[in-house]
Amino acid sequence: MSFYTALSGLKAQQTELGVISNNIANVGTTGFKKSTAEFGDIISSAPLQTSTVAGQGTRLRGIDQQFTQGGFENSDRSLDMAVSGQGFFVTRSSQSNSQVSYTRNGSFRVDANRYVVDSSGAYLQILPTDSEGVLTATGLNSTRSLQLPLTSGTSSATGSVDLSVTFPTDADLPASRSVYTAQNPYAFDRFDPNSYNQSTTTTVYDAAGTAFPMTTYYIRQNIPSGATTDTTWVARTFVGDKEISSDPNVSAPPTPVTLTFDQFGTLSQVNGATPGAVTTNQVRPTGATGPIGFSLTYGANTKMAAAPFTLTSFSQDGYAAGQLDNVSVDSNGLVVATFSNGDSQALGKIVLATFSNPEGLRQLGDSKWSSTGVSGEPQINEPNTNGTGLIQSGALEQANVDITEELVALIQAQRNFSANAKAIEAANTMTETIVNLRA
Repeated sequence: MSFYTALSGLKAQQTELGVISNNIANVGTTGFKKSTAEFGDIISSAPLQTSTVAGQGTRLRGIDQQFTQGGFENSDRSLDMAVSGQGFFVTRSSQSNSQVSYTRNGSFRVDANRYVVDSSGAYLQILPTDSEGVLTATGLNSTRSLQLPLTSGTSSATGSVDLSVTFPTDADLPASRSVYTAQNPYAFDRFDPNSYNQSTTTTVYDAAGTAFPMTTYYIRQNIPSGATTDTTWVARTFVGDKEISSDPNVSAPPTPVTLTFDQFGTLSQVNGATPGAVTTNQVRPTGATGPIGFSLTYGANTKMAAAPFTLTSFSQDGYAAGQLDNVSVDSNGLVVATFSNGDSQALGKIVLATFSNPEGLRQLGDSKWSSTGVSGEPQINEPNTNGTGLIQSGALEQANVDITEELVALIQAQRNFSANAKAIEAANTMTETIVNLRA
């Protein structure tokens, strides 16, 4: 029997070595929980047997997980999270699949559809909240997958443009200029810099919030001489690849804006009338979801002066919806998205699950577990309630493995293994001696 007794010891220490080796191998695994092997002695007993009997070896009673808190490692990502407490993050394997798993690995990322997922693609679960971050539903069945929005708010098409320009008094006529007349409106080529003096490029928006460049080309038409004291400039404006007309009723050929300055450099006329707003026609540049047209005003600061050409000011009332700028997670699990237009939006609260007996959870790999009858049903709560713990954003929980302790245990298991091997060797020697006895 000594062979089998020592053999059970060998198997036990082999299992112990495997458990320790697994702990050491996962010392760098985020959210990993170490395990320990538990053994029991084997006794063969009968009703009339004496109370003092020799044992028959050892057996594996189970491999228990140790859900002690691991240390935190700082991270620069807001979607890297660690739980300081007993709670587990809740994930689902797919949108349509109800399979739920629990993890302490808070390394999350965003997939192609803007969902927050873990390394295996499972979806992080949150509970819905109102705009103030107060829960509006509770329980596992009320959870949903966290999806980050791309935009916030609504966009608005440009309806008015107000700009001021300083024109140089010493500007020459364009080298390839032909004087603009109603009969000769196309004496200009925007791809030929010799056909205009200066250009400016700004931005306007269509109804969907798509930005388009608004490029205006300025062409000096005359130099005052004799009785002519006024100076005329022509402004031809393109939105994207389409030229707008300053006459909303005439789109072809487009009518440019004519700016007239008196001898003192003051803007005296726009399109032959008192300076004021000019209503343009509607154009639809390539890529626009709808037509773009606006009220165009050259402000009071528009003038001619002995100064370089300058776009003094520009403003327009169109805007795009806010683009996602940042995502933050507070210690209570509230996820808030902020956008480029200054908006902020509460997306929900990350839920944490606790168990009456976490050691009874079934391991799934990748620092994930599923509930069992031994672990008990999960208790779903928001962070910082009922012992779930706080969430620390920008940190990851390290494995709760003490490498020094594991190396000492490894040496001890190795020696125990050698001792059991020696016991087998001794039993073999004794058996061999008995077999070799001669009468």
